Amino acid sequence: MNNLKLSRGGGGTHNNTVCTWDLGFHHHRHQYTEGTQKHTQVMEEQGSLQQIGGLIESSFNSCYTSWVYEALDELEHNFTITDPTISGHPIVFASNGFLKMTGYLKDEVIGRNGRIFQGPRTNRRSIMEIREAIREEKNISMSLLNYKKDGTPFWMLFQLSPIFSKHDGRVIHFVSVQVPISRRKANSEDGNRWQELVLGSCRREVCSDTVMELARCRALDSFIDTDNRVLEREESCEASDSEKGKALTAIGNIMSVLTHYSELTGRLVCGNRSNSAVICSLTSALHISLGRIKQSFVLTDPQLLNMPIVYASDAFLSMTGYNRHEVLGRNCRFLNGPDTDPKAIGQIKDSIQSSQACSVRILNYRKDRSSFWNFLHISPVRNASAKIAFYVCVQIEEAVKNGVTQGLSPETRQLGTVGAVKVAVRTLSMTAGSSRS
Repeated sequence: MNNLKLSRGGGGTHNNTVCTWDLGFHHHRHQYTEGTQKHTQVMEEQGSLQQIGGLIESSFNSCYTSWVYEALDELEHNFTITDPTISGHPIVFASNGFLKMTGYLKDEVIGRNGRIFQGPRTNRRSIMEIREAIREEKNISMSLLNYKKDGTPFWMLFQLSPIFSKHDGRVIHFVSVQVPISRRKANSEDGNRWQELVLGSCRREVCSDTVMELARCRALDSFIDTDNRVLEREESCEASDSEKGKALTAIGNIMSVLTHYSELTGRLVCGNRSNSAVICSLTSALHISLGRIKQSFVLTDPQLLNMPIVYASDAFLSMTGYNRHEVLGRNCRFLNGPDTDPKAIGQIKDSIQSSQACSVRILNYRKDRSSFWNFLHISPVRNASAKIAFYVCVQIEEAVKNGVTQGLSPETRQLGTVGAVKVAVRTLSMTAGSSRS
């Protein structure tokens, strides 16, 4: 971890730091010298590195036994494991095969985000698709152009898979398998090899110590920019069925190791989200009662980690395009997207923290990524003991809200849905309490 470099924000106030020492017999004011400031910064960065290192270590120790490291090292696959619960979504494990393939040392990779392997020719759209898959906590497979430590670009099949806690269904890690793609197009092979040589040289521009070397790299880079036909051919590089099979085999082997060593700790992990944790909080009687409500709504459980959805109505599934198993166990934030207003999200968080109801107009996204304006009403639902058991989130699409409709207004329908849910929860909790007594 010693080679890790962390960015430090708000550094402007540190440059003018003044320290006052009381020497006991005199009151003298001294400014830090430049050397003292640098020493302080180094100590702070070392403290941050130790803190990050502690989080990374606990990332594995909290789920698996210590033998998992040795078992993963024995696998010949090229892969990394990342932790989305740590700030920056850092790499917490890198296989020997991956390090050999990219040319990095382990200390240069652990604790850093996977973006360090991207470069100027990495497809931006592919990166956005990966981010979307991480946000939606789903698998994704694609051909991707990445870069080795020496700046050499190479094509690989990128296979990303989430790892779920079997206890509560939350994502604890992501496994990223990388299978090098062999070049099968003879007409572009020579150009690709020359392209790798040139780009590798140009990426070393930042490390150049001489003006001549810098000028040579810039000249080569300029030559590449005038003819992108080779790059266009590279962008169509596809993995073979054999390479796709290798990626799936690697995912299976890695999951077998992680599952085995999580069983030894009693904190089981799995490759598919387990809905047992969220289903068990709802009785079959409550399911039946909620199923009679025709409005679009979901029920979330604030007692479970990340406040997951424990019930989704048929109308909600129809409006968003998701299947029920794709919704249960997830936080409602998966409906948000790039143009969702952070202020609206903040308003929702404030209402939940204060245990109050709120109505908000928010831009959400369906499964097909089409957007819609959601007139959302959120309200706490208390049980017979007056404790908050759930939050009900009622959705009305704004196009419907503003349309010409007969009968009750959208606001009245939302409040009616909230009332029906509250009655169902309180009635069944009172029944459960009386049966136990």
